[in-house]
Amino acid sequence: MISNERRTTFINSLDEGNSPFLDQIEKEAIEGNVPIIRKDMQGFLRFILSVRKPRRILEVGTATGFSALLMAEYSEEDAVITTIEKYEKRIPIAKENIAKSEFGNKITLMEGDATEILPTLVGRYDFIFMDAAKGQYIHFLPEVMRLLEDGGMLITDNVLQDGDVMESRYAVCRRNRTIHTRMRDYLYELKHNPLLDTVILTVGDGISVSVKKPVAKE
Repeated sequence: MISNERRTTFINSLDEGNSPFLDQIEKEAIEGNVPIIRKDMQGFLRFILSVRKPRRILEVGTATGFSALLMAEYSEEDAVITTIEKYEKRIPIAKENIAKSEFGNKITLMEGDATEILPTLVGRYDFIFMDAAKGQYIHFLPEVMRLLEDGGMLITDNVLQDGDVMESRYAVCRRNRTIHTRMRDYLYELKHNPLLDTVILTVGDGISVSVKKPVAKE
């Protein structure tokens, strides 16, 4: 039987790839041990952006700006992206990468903790991408639901945690047990929230794709 790793490697070998600018940012991130969305997740994002054509995008977790810039490059010309990052060492790198890009005018970087920033945001977003501290997803969700417009899409990355989320709480390292519990709670909420239609896919390290249902009018 072909292993999942071989299958993923083969699929990624067919990928059309990104622009040289994004390739360079990815290379620098990998060299600096900065977590970055995986190749198959990159392809999935490009595909979803081409299908959904979102105009107002919110990203929770900028890192060095790679995924924000990917979404800026492959979204519609009039799309705007708000991205949030709290890790002080990564913010200057993200700012520099965004400033060097021809798509920088589409991106607004907000510095600080998403728990504090999300409640201050107004308006609605038709596309939200979550790729931040995994243990905080469940805490972000109420504000994310408020900000996500009816029919809007929420994509969350790394929900399988390299398989840990499928293990018993006592089979994971003690220091990871809180994150393990919170991720399970998050996935349960996504699958059982009456306002969401959610599918969990084995893309990259696992992603959830949720669409917010319109509220029925009385």
